Amino acid sequence: MLHKVLVANRGEIAVRIIRACRELGIRSVAVYSEADRDAMHTRLADEAICIGPAPSPQSYLNIPAIMSAAEISDTDAIHPGFGFLAENADFAEIVMASGITWIGPTPASMRTMGDKVKAKQAMKEAGVPLVPGSDGAVRSVDEARIVAREAGYPVIVKASAGGGGRGMKVVHSESGISSAFNMCQTEAAAAFGDDTVFIEKFLELPRHIEVQVLGDKHGNIVHLFERECSLQRNNQKILEEAPSPFVDEETRQKICAAGVAAAKAVDYVGAGTIEFLMNPDKSFYFIEMNTRIQVEHPVTEWITGVDLIEWQLRVAAGEALAFTQQDIKRKGHAIECRINAEHPFKFTPCPGTIELYHAPGGRSVRVDSAIYTGYTIPPHYDSMIGKIITHARDRQKCIRRMQRAIDELAILGVTTNQELHRRLLANPAFQQGEFNIHFLENWLRQLNRH
Repeated sequence: MLHKVLVANRGEIAVRIIRACRELGIRSVAVYSEADRDAMHTRLADEAICIGPAPSPQSYLNIPAIMSAAEISDTDAIHPGFGFLAENADFAEIVMASGITWIGPTPASMRTMGDKVKAKQAMKEAGVPLVPGSDGAVRSVDEARIVAREAGYPVIVKASAGGGGRGMKVVHSESGISSAFNMCQTEAAAAFGDDTVFIEKFLELPRHIEVQVLGDKHGNIVHLFERECSLQRNNQKILEEAPSPFVDEETRQKICAAGVAAAKAVDYVGAGTIEFLMNPDKSFYFIEMNTRIQVEHPVTEWITGVDLIEWQLRVAAGEALAFTQQDIKRKGHAIECRINAEHPFKFTPCPGTIELYHAPGGRSVRVDSAIYTGYTIPPHYDSMIGKIITHARDRQKCIRRMQRAIDELAILGVTTNQELHRRLLANPAFQQGEFNIHFLENWLRQLNRH
């Protein structure tokens, strides 16, 4: 087993990893920016080292500073969490070249799945369903027109190195393909240093379904079923659940098998997520892989009983998975609500000092957070300050349990999106499982009009 793990992250995921280390008898090292000097993760870790000023490029994205902290603390492994450097293959290579264990997939896997064109090629060879569109990069407007005609409008032009909604344009007719192609190339070059783009058929009413996979260094790969992630705004998820209320057992077997095939195609090691779009007729297509732990991993942990962070650590240390696919069973239903320090309907960030914090509790309620009374939320980072996760025997009871937990949550001093969750959980369409990836934004427009 590992002896000391440096957590190259902050906030609730850093706290989550530090707790997992403590339970395994592993010492932990927190790194922090000057803005996070009093953060929870610095208090819970065995050691804490400042790595720079508040801005992320000077601290949490500062590879030399993080590697210096690893050397000073005599760390033997680094866990990147999610965000920041978690999917940076160059960082992973630097860590490994320094003789330190990288808690994550190989740099080769990260590079393949981080490049949307290469990922599509790998998935095609593995027999994983793909959205109709270009086989690889599209190099010219003329080629873009040909591909779009063959796929059928509407289409979406995407940056190969893109993410988070950037470098993406939906085109509804041929008259718009030229400007969309040029805009995506320009935006991709500016944002990612890579102007490679590709084109896919735009699915108008899909759901966002993802499959959790876990692999070890001995060639074993399993899935831990699917998650429903369709409730999102600007490609940012708000609420997730497992299993999906839309996926039947036959479709579940197919999509989970596709997830395992995708992971095997890149010899995946550790925890990762294969993301799919699913049509109303339950046909589904690969869109990308997240080569890291996901924000929403707790809902999978609830329904399977598998501690994903613990197994990230064990796999990195060379252990083989202690279970086979047949050993993993689903139990009940789980929902996660992301708690953000932001206006619930305008989505403007609301940093500040928390004057009072009371977390919900009771049976099958989990809170992953790094806040406390008196903590000042800095304005420099993502607005998510915690997650509430509930579990119950069925979806309706799980919703009621989450409604109770949201009502119990008390955060004074800063504005949060608590009221958004309260209204969403009470929405009849949500309660009946009748939604797609456009549902939340359409519903919010209706709310704002009234």
